[in-house]
Amino acid sequence: MKKIILRILLPITMVLHVAAQQSAGELLLRMRQLGVNASVMYLAAHPDDENTRLIAWLANERLYQTTYLSITRGDGGQNLIGSEQGPLLGLIRTNELMEARKRDGGQQLFTRANDFGYSKGPDETLKKWNKDSILSDMVFAIRKFKPDVIICRFPTTGEGGHGHHTASALLAAEAYTAAADPKRFSWQLTYTTVWQPMRLFWNTFNFGGTNTTSDDQLKIDVGGYNSLLGKSYGEIASESRTCHKSQGFGTAPQRGSTIEYFKQLGGPPVKQELLEGLDVSWVRFGLPQLDKILQKIIVSFDPSSPEKSIPMLEAFYTQLLSIKSDNALLKHYTSLQIRNCEQLIRACTGFYGEVSVSEPYLVPGQTYSLTARFLNRSNAVIELKNLQWPSSDSLFSLRLLPQQVYTFKRSLMVPENEPFSNPYWLQSTYTESLYQVPTLADYNLPESTPRFNLTYELIINKTMVRGCEPILHRTTDPVKGEKVRRPVIVPPVSVKILDRCAVFNQGDKRVIKVQLKANRSSITGTLVAAAPMGFSVTIPAPELTLDRKNQELTIPITVTALRTDLKGELRIRFISDGKPCALALYSIEYDHINTQVVQKESVCILQSCPLKGNQQLIAYVPGAGDEVAESLTMAGYSVHILSNSQLESEDLTKYQAIITGVRAYNTNEKLQALNERLLAYVEQGGNLIVQYNTNSRVGPLNARIGPFPFTVSRDRVTDERALVQFNQPLHPVLTTPNTITSDDFENWVQERGIYFATEIAPEYQTVFTMNDTGEKPHTGSLIIAKYGKGHFMYTGLAFFRQLPAGNSGAFRLMSNLINLKG
Repeated sequence: MKKIILRILLPITMVLHVAAQQSAGELLLRMRQLGVNASVMYLAAHPDDENTRLIAWLANERLYQTTYLSITRGDGGQNLIGSEQGPLLGLIRTNELMEARKRDGGQQLFTRANDFGYSKGPDETLKKWNKDSILSDMVFAIRKFKPDVIICRFPTTGEGGHGHHTASALLAAEAYTAAADPKRFSWQLTYTTVWQPMRLFWNTFNFGGTNTTSDDQLKIDVGGYNSLLGKSYGEIASESRTCHKSQGFGTAPQRGSTIEYFKQLGGPPVKQELLEGLDVSWVRFGLPQLDKILQKIIVSFDPSSPEKSIPMLEAFYTQLLSIKSDNALLKHYTSLQIRNCEQLIRACTGFYGEVSVSEPYLVPGQTYSLTARFLNRSNAVIELKNLQWPSSDSLFSLRLLPQQVYTFKRSLMVPENEPFSNPYWLQSTYTESLYQVPTLADYNLPESTPRFNLTYELIINKTMVRGCEPILHRTTDPVKGEKVRRPVIVPPVSVKILDRCAVFNQGDKRVIKVQLKANRSSITGTLVAAAPMGFSVTIPAPELTLDRKNQELTIPITVTALRTDLKGELRIRFISDGKPCALALYSIEYDHINTQVVQKESVCILQSCPLKGNQQLIAYVPGAGDEVAESLTMAGYSVHILSNSQLESEDLTKYQAIITGVRAYNTNEKLQALNERLLAYVEQGGNLIVQYNTNSRVGPLNARIGPFPFTVSRDRVTDERALVQFNQPLHPVLTTPNTITSDDFENWVQERGIYFATEIAPEYQTVFTMNDTGEKPHTGSLIIAKYGKGHFMYTGLAFFRQLPAGNSGAFRLMSNLINLKG
């Protein structure tokens, strides 16, 4: 377990790879940073909790080494751009954070904590996370990063609302002192040293109707303009913040003076500065001569010919290499600035290198072509030496003439035993609260270190710099231009069950679709199914051949429920050459993040239960993204997906019910304009079921969605086991066609519901009362109004989580909503 935590937080520093070319202004900024030996850690609970304006200011104005430590990856949040939930959403939000840091200049770290969903208090959070596990991760991050100041986004006293928020502050306060105690997590001292940050702050705030700022707090104006970057820190912050698209955090740039407030929680008191009293130059270590060399480099920098700075940078680099000390902090900054100086020497030449592989998906045992290109875009003297390919070496020395592209070709044979690719925190079995992380030393954030690299040496003037280029796959899109992604190690055949769940009455048959994709050519094998007892499976033609690479076959498999009250998982394998292939490939592709791939065994949840009223024709209006329509289809409903144009022109009376997807009124601008048509459908006898929407800056509701007034609130019940009381036990929605009992609320996942209705007009009936421990009862999880001949229903119950999970009670209750009469 000890080494597991180490791999989360230990960055790769052995080889150099510059992912993006830098402008002259950025080069000068980085030169100035060589003389700043100080660091700040910002700390909060989730992706999008960070103060991007402050991070941009700390990293680019003060030039501190600035990192954001996010306790979680945001797995339990909502998704505004797609249907991904849980770990797949966490993967999106992880990469949104990494894109944000590219823009604001910060670095990014995580702990192993799994975001298990909204928590109303820190006690539940700390218990689920196993407090000491996450505290250990944070202590290790502090000891490795050695921040002079830690800044919390949230207070320990609860004003931050979310239990994860408060827990992050409580943990930060304890980690602040624990990092300096050699008795706390002493195993870490094999890899690093104890560290006591100078100060601890809370970055107070005024948002969401809560103002925690005051005039007696430390105030700093972070709204300046950086002429070298050509942007104000408010503009940089907007670019960074807008990367959090899955949470709807696109923001307009702010310009001009902006004051941030800080309440000091630990360390020597300050009056004006976060690092007040600390000389962050090389004088901090008694090395003023280094500052003098840097000053000459900065003054003499020629933006039109950055390579002219290389000799002086080499002199500075030589001085850094000569430093010998047992001072742990000096060793830390010396190592850091050596790497920074190497990057600058290379960047001043405009040197470019890339390695491309011919295919995006690589199968063990197969061979692929590689192409490497190198380019010296300056008049600097550069010698390329000793290319080390994944499976061979090229030991030579070659002078790179200016503006000449040098191309090399090789073959890559993927070893037979090469592990399949996955994000490192998803490789092992994880719990609701904690991810397990491999112990391999070459794993980094946000994803695994590239499996295959080309390493080499550059002699720039007189300095040897080791370089590393990850092997990437490149394509050109006629609209978007070049698209670059990491290749993925995959099995010969990917096996994906296209249906997440299927719901049966006894004797029902369901056709479940299985998709096979060939990742190499000429594959023959047998499709094999494993189903729980009580279900029979028929595969029409199990012996299959896939002749071509990328060929796809969709196989219909018939499953029959032989009994009732059964639940289990259907698993499918393709056996070829005696080896089973069972991994499905899930590709997450959005324009604002790199393409991400997860491979896991695909399963279909089989649920046999007494379910009536599931033969109806219903319509579904998509929202922000969910799998409710697909789940209802696999329960026997005939589901038509309605576009705006169909909703506008089609005869709606043929549908027993129309259901709107989650956040449909937030994300579909035209839906509010079409709401009168939906209400007319209700008047004529239809049932309209509106799933949860939000009523906030992210998703304002600009029109009334029901026939009578109610307000969409932030009320929720996060305990999925919370007692549900039936206000009207004889209401048809609890009796027809299925009799709903407390048993139907067993085995719910993550939460009972969110964004309940409040300020409910008397025309609505409320069916359930529920609450989290210690809170007032909520009656707005489901409201129903008779309107004309039909019914309008708004529900915050988490059907979007329960139905894909195969929860029988949720299906039975939804059936009653669809079939409501009278």
